[in-house]
Amino acid sequence: MSVAGLIAAAFAVVAVTNRTARGAWWLAAGCGLGIVNVGLEFLLTRQVDPTPTGISIFLVFLLAQSFALIGVASHYRVAPPWIAIAAIWVLTILAVPVIFSLPYGSSPRLTLYQMPYFAMQSLFAIVIVRSGRRQALDLLLIALQIVAALIYLAKPLIAAVVGTASSPQGYMASTYAAISQSASVVALMAIALVLLLVMMRDTTAEIVARSETDPLSSVLNRRGFEQHAGIALLRYGETAVLIAADLDDFKTINDSFGHAAGDGVIAHFAAMLVDAAPADAIVGRIGGEEFAVLLPDAMLSDGRIYAEAVRTAFAAARLPVLGVDRGFTASFGVAQRGPGDSLFDLLRRADAALYRAKAAGRNQVRVALEEMPVSATVGVA
Repeated sequence: MSVAGLIAAAFAVVAVTNRTARGAWWLAAGCGLGIVNVGLEFLLTRQVDPTPTGISIFLVFLLAQSFALIGVASHYRVAPPWIAIAAIWVLTILAVPVIFSLPYGSSPRLTLYQMPYFAMQSLFAIVIVRSGRRQALDLLLIALQIVAALIYLAKPLIAAVVGTASSPQGYMASTYAAISQSASVVALMAIALVLLLVMMRDTTAEIVARSETDPLSSVLNRRGFEQHAGIALLRYGETAVLIAADLDDFKTINDSFGHAAGDGVIAHFAAMLVDAAPADAIVGRIGGEEFAVLLPDAMLSDGRIYAEAVRTAFAAARLPVLGVDRGFTASFGVAQRGPGDSLFDLLRRADAALYRAKAAGRNQVRVALEEMPVSATVGVA
């Protein structure tokens, strides 16, 4: 009961201190029902007719598993397996009269008693696998869920070896109860502790992601872009291209249509940059209306094609939903990373190409060839 209470309190603290923690309240509720379950088992020792309390113990623990399963599914952003959960509950309810009519301690009764728990516990592993998460803690959690499920299957075998009590009232004093409860508690404690670590890991990752994300455009802010782009450059070396992009006449947009329209244009442009970019691209808003896109493992021609595609699509777009029934344009500068170039050097050369596009009349793509002097660049209008 103490263990269940401590773990329930831990999940409740996570839920209270982090409102974005998904599934924490469900997990706290599941552990809380674990306290009720153990309390009922102690109450069972004093019952003349043990059947009502025994059925309550049976169903309360299954309900605790159900709550915890919903919590795990919520955290992993997977739809809870409602049909499977409902099927387990229907079959369990139908099996109750059969289970509790069989002789206490018999192998058929023990096997039927443990099957709903085995099925529900197996769903935990299935949910995590479906999430696609494969980090070390996720794999450990899957393994622990499988172990816990197998423990339920092993309990009838344990009972066959060590024997069981002669009646439900004597269960808590039996050797079987000591082994069964200890094995389950150790497995469930390990699962709960790993789940807490998973939540801490994911919460930390979300906090970091929010600190690196521009709330208006939903792409990386300057800090986030520099962090992720720097890591990518270390990995890919010189096979990287940076595109600097800037909205044309943005002040006029704000002055003519209002800042809400200007914000909408920024958000729309950022979405187009992301949609057109390959999966490994790093997109950031590094200034008011200035963006940068790093294409790892790409050549200069790839960057030019990408920039031209975005420029053309953006110039053709209309945003009537913002009350601005007109098109907008953007200018682009593209640079291939040269030998020894830092991210700052690459940004500087892409910016220089961008400013030449602005000076040439805007709504253009200018490409800086790294092997040529700054003045010798190729422009694509």
